[in-house]
Amino acid sequence: MTILQTIGFGPSGWGGLLLIAALMTLCVTATALLIGMVFGTLIAWAKLSGSRLARGLGSAYTTIFRGVPELLIIYLVYFGGSSLVTAIGAAMGFEGFLGLPSFAAGALAVGIISGAYQAEVYRGAFLAIPKGELEAAQAIGMPRLLRFRRIVAPQVFRFAIPGIGNVWQLSLKDSALVSVTGLADLMRTSQIAAGSTRQHFLFFIVGGCLYLLLTSLSDRVFNRAEHRANRSMPSGIGQA
Repeated sequence: MTILQTIGFGPSGWGGLLLIAALMTLCVTATALLIGMVFGTLIAWAKLSGSRLARGLGSAYTTIFRGVPELLIIYLVYFGGSSLVTAIGAAMGFEGFLGLPSFAAGALAVGIISGAYQAEVYRGAFLAIPKGELEAAQAIGMPRLLRFRRIVAPQVFRFAIPGIGNVWQLSLKDSALVSVTGLADLMRTSQIAAGSTRQHFLFFIVGGCLYLLLTSLSDRVFNRAEHRANRSMPSGIGQA
């Protein structure tokens, strides 16, 4: 069998499975990014608040989840979550081991990690807002919710896009570690194909190329989003 047949879309080719696995990787990363947005927003708010306790908790979160190896967090979420689900099932009368779904465990673990980085992105974006705009809004009596909707949120979003793009790329690569839970993502499928055909070098190169393709396309998407967000701003403002 030739190389093209091995990685192609024929009856004995692995091309279709690799593309499905790449789609699974994108789904895990997108779900993790959304989870991370929730965690990141809450942690950024905590670190910007006037409460010493909230700031301490926010700092502890970012320190822990940026300092602990990602693989360890995935193991803790997957096995710890499975133990919790099993305990709940036992209390409800179910017998045996109840495992946490691989997709849910992987997306949650990567999302928790992503949240630690997104928190710093949002905090930095908020601090980049000119204080004069916030003071002017307060001076005219603009309600806090309206101030957030018209001034804070649009500018935080604009300033945060480059950082969120970097977090996305990081999460996309971290998603490869989710393969340890048995999820058929791009990394896991590449490993299975390599083991089945004994062509390890070929399939790991193909897997690496697919990851590179995903990151390159993602980079273009975020660059375009950044350009659109800054198109109404004077030249040079909000751009690197």
